[in-house]
Amino acid sequence: MRRTSLNWRRAVAAAVSLACLAVGVEAARIEGRSAPFVYARASELPAARVALVLGCSPRVAGGRRNQFFIARMAAAAELYHSGKASYLLLSGDNSRPSYDEPTEMKLALEGLGVPSERLVLDYAGFRTLDSVVRAKEVFGVKRVIVVSQHFHNVRAVYLARARGLEAFGYDAAEVGGLGGAWPKVREVASRIFAVLDVRVFGTRARFGGPPEPRLTG
Repeated sequence: MRRTSLNWRRAVAAAVSLACLAVGVEAARIEGRSAPFVYARASELPAARVALVLGCSPRVAGGRRNQFFIARMAAAAELYHSGKASYLLLSGDNSRPSYDEPTEMKLALEGLGVPSERLVLDYAGFRTLDSVVRAKEVFGVKRVIVVSQHFHNVRAVYLARARGLEAFGYDAAEVGGLGGAWPKVREVASRIFAVLDVRVFGTRARFGGPPEPRLTG
């Protein structure tokens, strides 16, 4: 009886180890799978009616301006002004009244010359997964350009294509120094969770909502 129990525990441990290994291998492959669809030059990027701009805080500790935010807004404005995208879907966190990423993105992009009627706000983009799923299911987007830094874009494109979107990425300028290093370190765990969301749990967006037909034409 004791030997049977020991063998059972070993079998379970082996199965768990193999599952963890499979998830790790899939996470490591995200870069290679998404790279053909991610571009650093707007001139080489396929056009799409909608660009999905992924949110982040406009400021960091001490009230300094967030260089990730600045670079993403500049890249999004470039896509609009170059004609690569006709609408910008601004997806970010507005989980509390005092924190509103989409509105901050809207204000920044208006300051960069993008007309307000070309800006559509998604206040429930709490995670990258929420942003891409809601772009499809709530806003009716089928083909999209995702705007963020490269390390983030490859995961976003992976998630979007896994959910049936024809997705491309446009890389905003990278951020150097210690401030730019931490998000890249955190990205290792984020890619593992992305694989779990897609391959294991089939995770849905935290909030659905009535269809928003503005971007479906």
